[in-house]
This record gives sequence, structure tokens and C-alpha cells, in this order.
Amino acid sequence: MLKKLRNEFLRKVIYRKYQIGSGFYCGIRVRIWARQQVTIGKNFYIGRDSFIESDVIIGDNVIWANRVALVGRYDHHYQQIGVPIRLALQIRDKNYKWLGLNNVTIIEDDVWVGYGTTIMSGVTIKTGSIIAAGSVVTKDVEPFSIYAGVPAKKIKNRFNSIEDLKEHLDLIR
Repeated sequence: MLKKLRNEFLRKVIYRKYQIGSGFYCGIRVRIWARQQVTIGKNFYIGRDSFIESDVIIGDNVIWANRVALVGRYDHHYQQIGVPIRLALQIRDKNYKWLGLNNVTIIEDDVWVGYGTTIMSGVTIKTGSIIAAGSVVTKDVEPFSIYAGVPAKKIKNRFNSIEDLKEHLDLIR
């Protein structure tokens, strides 16, 4: 009961400026921030020590393991002439006008992201996909696929046959 109350408090009070659907579960030490938009569907599970630090749209029934990070590609203006990177403008600054302002990450429905994965902003992870633990996602991910590695590459389809995929789709609709 206390966990449900905590998750509703996080959803409706702490993260109220974002759109977060019902069934939200949030592990401890999670941070969520975006310059413009965080939209999360129903039944999202975000494991402990995970971060969202970029604009994102997340579908329904998505699970993130512990220590998953969604990070921006251009969070610091590393080409700002005459300024060390540490002191350069960053995407959190109101007057930041460099790259990455329109990067929105899209994570569609029924996605599982494994432990310690890093997702770079601006990618799309299609419906039904799995990202293996420790991967770094730098490019779009095909639907109902399993990706792994640094950078993440497709290693196989989620289902062994088209028939299994069709049966799965029929049952979840």
C-alpha cells in the first residue's frame, strides 16, 4: 500500500509537470527531467537509479531495469569557442540554442530495457523490442527485435517465428 501511495505521490506531485499514466512504478533514486516533454503511458516501470534527462515519449507496458539512462546527445555546447566544456552552455540553460533542442526519444509499447543500458536522445525503440543489459542505443530499433552491445545492434527477432508473433499480437489486442 505504501509503495502505491509513493508512486502516486511521485506521479501527481513531484512529476506533475509531466504526463504520466496510471500504473506508474518508480524505484528509489530515480530522476526525471526534460527541457520540454516527458509523456509516459500506462504501466511504466522504471527501476532504481535510473534517469530520464531528455525529452521522451514512452508507450504503455514498458519496463526499465535498474540503472537505465536516457541522456542527451548534445547536452553541453562542446563547440562553444573560447569556453571550456565544463563552463559551456548546457541544454538546461534557458539561452541554450545549439544542437539537440528538438531531439525527442520515442519508446513504443511493450519494450523491455535491460540493466545498465544507456539510450541516446533522438532514437526510436519500436514496439515489442528488448534491449540487452549494458547496451548503448545510438540508432533506431526495429519492432519485436532484441538488440545488444555497444553500440547496440540487432542480434535476433523477439519471437522464433512469424506465427508466434501473430499469435502474440492477436492475444494482446
